Amino acid sequence: MKNTALTFLIIVLNLNLSFSQTKSEIDSLLNGISETENSIGITKTEQAKKIIAFGENSLIILAEFFTDSTLTKVKSECQKRILTKGEIAIIIADRIEGMPYFTITGIQNCTMTFCENNPNLIEYYLWDSKKNETEKFKEKYLVWLESDDRIDWTPLLDYKSKKVRKKEIRKRKREKKKTEKRFANNGYN
Repeated sequence: MKNTALTFLIIVLNLNLSFSQTKSEIDSLLNGISETENSIGITKTEQAKKIIAFGENSLIILAEFFTDSTLTKVKSECQKRILTKGEIAIIIADRIEGMPYFTITGIQNCTMTFCENNPNLIEYYLWDSKKNETEKFKEKYLVWLESDDRIDWTPLLDYKSKKVRKKEIRKRKREKKKTEKRFANNGYN
């Protein structure tokens, strides 16, 4: 019995430590990206590639950095200014999984105009995240991550294969059904 309790305790502690290491690791990687000169090169850095490799699991952690107003060395030709660490986190999150720009910013881009020769589509909307405060942007993004609409969302530009995307959608639908079933079994209907 003691061995089982000890094993369980070790597993719980390891899970907590691994989560905090991931947050600190992402923080460190964002600091490395902050040394990039031009925003066009953000996603080409080794640090960005590591965060992107964490995949969907890093989106909530990245969102914690959205409000970080620390200035970086990254110049945005599109915005004609220096980006913050939070804006870099937004760009990386958008690269991992394309954001629904209208839902989060409230801006409909009917002309499909983005920053010329810039792969960071969300960068076009960064002026709005400044205007509407990054805290509201972060809140809308976190609501989006938990919403049912996200299950079938197809981003404007998807860097994943259709097979990978379909697998993710099936996984989200299964998770949603499990949650609904758990609530129904506990009398929350």
